[in-house]
Amino acid sequence: MSSASPEPWPGSRGSGENEAADQQVRRPPPAPIAVSEPADGPDTAQRIAAAMAPLKPALVLLFGMPAEGLPALGTALREAMGEGCRVVGCSSVGEIGPQGYCARTVTALGFPSASFRVGVCLLRDQALVPVSEWMATLRSFHADFRPDLRRSSFGVLLADALARQEDVLTATLDAAIPGLPIVGGSSAEGMRFEPTCQMVDGVAHPGAALFLLIETDLVATEVSFQHFSPTDRRAVVTAADRHSRVIQQLNDEPAAQEYARLAGIPVEALTPTEFARHPLLLKTGRRHHVRAIRAVTPEGGLQLLSGIEAGHILTIGQAMDMTRGFAETLDALPRPPLMVLGFDCVLRRLALERAGMDKEMSELFARYRVAGFNTYGEQYSGMHVNQTFVGMALMPPAPS
Repeated sequence: MSSASPEPWPGSRGSGENEAADQQVRRPPPAPIAVSEPADGPDTAQRIAAAMAPLKPALVLLFGMPAEGLPALGTALREAMGEGCRVVGCSSVGEIGPQGYCARTVTALGFPSASFRVGVCLLRDQALVPVSEWMATLRSFHADFRPDLRRSSFGVLLADALARQEDVLTATLDAAIPGLPIVGGSSAEGMRFEPTCQMVDGVAHPGAALFLLIETDLVATEVSFQHFSPTDRRAVVTAADRHSRVIQQLNDEPAAQEYARLAGIPVEALTPTEFARHPLLLKTGRRHHVRAIRAVTPEGGLQLLSGIEAGHILTIGQAMDMTRGFAETLDALPRPPLMVLGFDCVLRRLALERAGMDKEMSELFARYRVAGFNTYGEQYSGMHVNQTFVGMALMPPAPS
């Protein structure tokens, strides 16, 4: 990732304390790296392998390769890195590389074995929702991993968006391994919401979710940001199909018609752009979370990207500044991150592109060393959310 900024970090202590601490700073553990290469390049595998080899990585994450090409790339990297390295990835709708947003690339993240230890768990048959089986698998996996309590641990979940089981997955993980910080994203290939590829060590696993348990000498801190606040326009879900994630009625009216009225736009003008500008918010505890709209159904309902049930009270959201709040969130970290493993909703990216702010956001991603991919849903704090940036900031330990 890019080199550290020379300016004082906003979240750090006062200068006098920093000077005293600097005298005792020890060399930090080896940091992860990220590289992006063209997805259709003739030597993509060789270039990624050359960048990763000096790390002797415990893990290489791959985001963005077309589904049909990802297993071959995974196999090539597994052979190049050796059996001590796990190679895990998924196809995506867009990537975040060292210079920010990118497309038609494969972004590779390498985690050095000197400072990381990794376990990979397959959660099969998302469509069948075998919760008891998942629970037993996760508990056994966590026990066998034997986390070192002196180090930081966190989880990463890569889910198949087309299976529509992220709400159950996140709840199962939260119950099976309580207290473990978990972030992640839902993948589908391209803007047409086509089937994705979940890959482990060169083998594709259709219909599975991938859960990674990662242990590190670095400090790992969850971060999240959404650029919406609630308005006073609310609606009750009076009819819904929870399995297909379709709202059929809002306030006893056809859902699309009532949503358009509350948002102040004609029904015929409902597009992904308008959905991104006027999201539905669901309040859980003290926080509002986005329930993003994917499309209007032929019957006049609203197809969502996350779970919904009759009786839910939804609020129309209004957009705030998409870049300033993000910078403030990352500036609040106590030290500059060596990397932020990031999962950024594709609807946020679309909104930024429409507003001509995608370059500004890319510059912020580069500044804060964000690497990851654009998602169709994000996992954070035991919940599945939408139109949100979530990530795991990896920082050097505090000076002793």
